[in-house]
Amino acid sequence: MESGSGGICMISSKWKQEQHSSFISFISSFLSANSFRLNAVPIAPDFIFNCGGMSVAFIYVTSWDSNNTSQMYNRIHKVKEQFAHLYVVVTLPTREQNDSFVQSYIKSGFDIGRPAFVPVLDLEMGFEKIVKIAHARGVCKQHDIITRMKEERKQSVQRMDVFLKVITSIPGIDNHDANSLNQAIGSIEAIAKAPKEYILENTDLSADKAETIWRFFRDPKLYLSPKIK
Repeated sequence: MESGSGGICMISSKWKQEQHSSFISFISSFLSANSFRLNAVPIAPDFIFNCGGMSVAFIYVTSWDSNNTSQMYNRIHKVKEQFAHLYVVVTLPTREQNDSFVQSYIKSGFDIGRPAFVPVLDLEMGFEKIVKIAHARGVCKQHDIITRMKEERKQSVQRMDVFLKVITSIPGIDNHDANSLNQAIGSIEAIAKAPKEYILENTDLSADKAETIWRFFRDPKLYLSPKIK
């Protein structure tokens, strides 16, 4: 995992009290080493990570009890309804426990991957897996945001290009005039509806240019044959 990835980790106060102090110390140290802040709060899942703008919830079953699976699955079902991104990590150090878990999961009625169950061999491995999953989801979220911003910027540049071509097709109007109109009035539609007095009051265009723009959008002979290069 990249250093300095960071984020916030909320741990269930109830879950924390049920764990051995040495394991809580490991969690605190591991989070600190990976630039996560740890807060103990009363929450429904055992952990909520906020990393890169993505919230991911975890239920961490640290002690498998084959005689109490219905209570566990009922809790998972309730938490699943509250969180779009939920993972269930289950510590299964022995083959017998793993077989017991598989049999109970088949009977549970959960769709595969909804939520995702992650079996692990020991406590530390389980928590490291939790942090890696949270980090990976955060990286994906950041990538999506950056991609969306680039696409929005591209579309904005394209819209501005069209705007400039249309406005500068008006006789006597150059790029400076078009930018002034864009900043003061906005869209082509708004400019088309603007009175010439409003154009004069809110831009540095001359009276002749304001008159030309006003006439352009009201004279079919002009706006039906724009000189777009």
